[in-house]
Amino acid sequence: HRHRGDPQALGRSISMLAQEMDSLAQSGYSSLPLSEFAPFKRHDVAHYYFENLVWQIDRENNQVKSMTILGKHENVTAPSFNIGGWYDIFLKDTLDNFKIMREQGSTPEARQSKLLIGPWTHSGYSNPIGELNFGYASSAAFIDLQIDLTSLQVRWFDHWLKGIDTGMLREAPIKLFVMGANVWRDEQEWPLARAVDTRYYLHSGGQANSLRGNGLLSTESPGSESPDQYDYDPAHPVITRGGALLMTPEFRPGPFDQRETESREDVLVYTTPVLEQDVEVTGPIAVHLWASSSAPDTDFVARLVDVYPNGYAQNLNDGIIRARYRNFSKGEQPTLIEPGKAYEYEIDLWATSNVFKAGHAIRLDITSSNFPRWDRNPNTGHDIGAPPTAPPPEQ
Repeated sequence: HRHRGDPQALGRSISMLAQEMDSLAQSGYSSLPLSEFAPFKRHDVAHYYFENLVWQIDRENNQVKSMTILGKHENVTAPSFNIGGWYDIFLKDTLDNFKIMREQGSTPEARQSKLLIGPWTHSGYSNPIGELNFGYASSAAFIDLQIDLTSLQVRWFDHWLKGIDTGMLREAPIKLFVMGANVWRDEQEWPLARAVDTRYYLHSGGQANSLRGNGLLSTESPGSESPDQYDYDPAHPVITRGGALLMTPEFRPGPFDQRETESREDVLVYTTPVLEQDVEVTGPIAVHLWASSSAPDTDFVARLVDVYPNGYAQNLNDGIIRARYRNFSKGEQPTLIEPGKAYEYEIDLWATSNVFKAGHAIRLDITSSNFPRWDRNPNTGHDIGAPPTAPPPEQ
């Protein structure tokens, strides 16, 4: 690194980098190519960013292995108190870590780990979150109107570090906030043993584009129906609005009205009829999508939405899959797709806990970008960070 051994030069670079934060939303996030990411490159800092960007994605990559706890829980002897939020950028890892620690921790103590999930973001624990008011008791300062988060953590450490009987181990190992109902609930396991897997299917008359389309979401299996199509243009991506974010202040995390996004023709919108009774969704969520593209590589983004009687569209969670990595979770290496051929994609939406109230509707949005939360796919099939461009593909 050019500044190694020169603290004054490093200090100047870091100062300039901090100033870059003010322009990230206007120009920094859109800097291309990623392999020459200007906010870092012009100040000669964060060299690891460029090294990581050109890594070959390989399950046997020792550098990647050294950065993850996956496969190492059986070596952990201490219990963990896993705290997160439904709009936390680390939600999936928090849930996974709790589950695996309970199953694979190397000691009885490690297997007594606990989990607390609020309606929170990564750095926001007070009400409101995003645009929504989840109630006074949702705040970390008044959890269930019983205790504040700091006192809860002190009880945890007093038990394990001081040997004081605080009663924590006689309490349920899990406390979740159920959005929609806006209540806290104790649980014994994750995922919930009593949860029933329910499949919803996409339907349309071939025009599910935007809120004005005819997309329908229902539990009825699809028949012979026309495919839905849209053009994805990397130069004009869908702009991030809420979600599990950790970005500059212009892109706030949490729940926000998605109707502006859903008015775009490159967003497919599938909505259930108005619900006649409450429907609770608590647990992991995944979308299985059959899709083709005119490009050798592309992205597919899915978003779960709670639609209010007045039309307000609350984002719950979203996920993305890059076509070349469609089978990566099965142990296969990245492979480009054959243009025009339909493939099955599984999009991980992580998890949520939400009651879709009677009078509301359940909605699923499908598109190909959510920028700048995720980088834009140029759809050329080139390596990540490469500069080439290509015409907008049909999806």
